Amino acid sequence: MNKALIAGLLLAVAPIAALSAQNWDATYAATTGGHRLGNPEAGTKLIAFVSYSCPHCANFETQSEGPLRLAYVQPGRVSVEVRHVIRNPIDLAAALAAECGAENKFWANHRAILRDQSRWLGVASSASAAQQARWTSGTVGSRMRAIAADLDFYEIMERRGYSATQLDQCLNSEAEARRIAESAQADNTRWSIPGTPSFAINGTLQEGVHSWSALQGRLDAAVR
Repeated sequence: MNKALIAGLLLAVAPIAALSAQNWDATYAATTGGHRLGNPEAGTKLIAFVSYSCPHCANFETQSEGPLRLAYVQPGRVSVEVRHVIRNPIDLAAALAAECGAENKFWANHRAILRDQSRWLGVASSASAAQQARWTSGTVGSRMRAIAADLDFYEIMERRGYSATQLDQCLNSEAEARRIAESAQADNTRWSIPGTPSFAINGTLQEGVHSWSALQGRLDAAVR
């Protein structure tokens, strides 16, 4: 094989090698309304509207994580953006915990809270009247810390490397709580989100799609 042919082959392969070297599954960015994972120039842009207290959202996380990230996000074909749906004070406390720290920590925080949901949501469903009063009265910080303490968010976040003091700083932020709540309200005003999880693909809300099995077909059609 002559040198000119070898050089031509190397030039042809170089862009492909560079593309495959990009780890889109570890490419994070904050957006105006949420948190994006993946190629910002992906041809298909998925938004997931998620409530942390929604069992269907936890099921979606469990079922979609592997196939969505490996088959769609990693190759750069799809970007995924999570936006919070705030239905109750628990959602707000969980969102504050998930957003605690640098942007590259959000996705693992998000997954950790949803993966442990079956345990802490059971505790929430049997909360006493006194506990519920603590969750809904007092300062924003005192309410969020009470929820985090009663539902073991401190334990979840400790496994993620957070101290109680670090988590308290995030839970105490009334400005951040207001920003999250207002962003969620703006999304609901724009999208009229019918339930959780809900999804938008390239700016179009997907009616009747609330599970990974239903969403996958829509994604396949979008990336073709």
